[in-house]
Amino acid sequence: MKPLVAEELWDLHQYELERDAYRDHMIALKRARRVSVGPQATFVFENRETVRAQVQEMLRVERIVKPEAIQAELDIYNELVPGAHELSATLMIEITDIANIRSVLDRLIGLDEHVTMQIGDDRVQASFDPKQFEADRISAVQYVRFPLGAELAARFSDLEVPVTLRLEHPNYAHQTELSRAVRASLAADLRA
Repeated sequence: MKPLVAEELWDLHQYELERDAYRDHMIALKRARRVSVGPQATFVFENRETVRAQVQEMLRVERIVKPEAIQAELDIYNELVPGAHELSATLMIEITDIANIRSVLDRLIGLDEHVTMQIGDDRVQASFDPKQFEADRISAVQYVRFPLGAELAARFSDLEVPVTLRLEHPNYAHQTELSRAVRASLAADLRA
């Protein structure tokens, strides 16, 4: 997928006019791109439209209008747009008890080595954004990529081939098979 450019964004006034309908559209789109793996891990798979929505909201909240500032936001968020034969996702570790945030995250150090996508008999190791890691800490929000390559991207699109997301960390071991709705949405990205 090609990166977003400033000309694809609404200015603040136009976005305010479109925002309610656009947010409804985005909620529906993200519903078909959200995958829970166990009780605390949720992946939201990104594409150009989900990234565009994040940029539009950031511009709105921060009241960003200068072209160089808009480009700076695009440079940051375009890192979430998947490349060719690749899926990208935001992985959120959902912790509802504020008092336990640090202890839960500390138990998940090393998670980046234990996330895979299984497509039929083949496994693809997730690649995590190295800028989000410190040696002894992880963040509750991680950006991950699944570099499938052409052959596995084609197999992913075959709904007869099972696809499973796996987290196999010693302190958090869960897996979820991707639904047909999720697969259809993501397969469209792989064809883009």
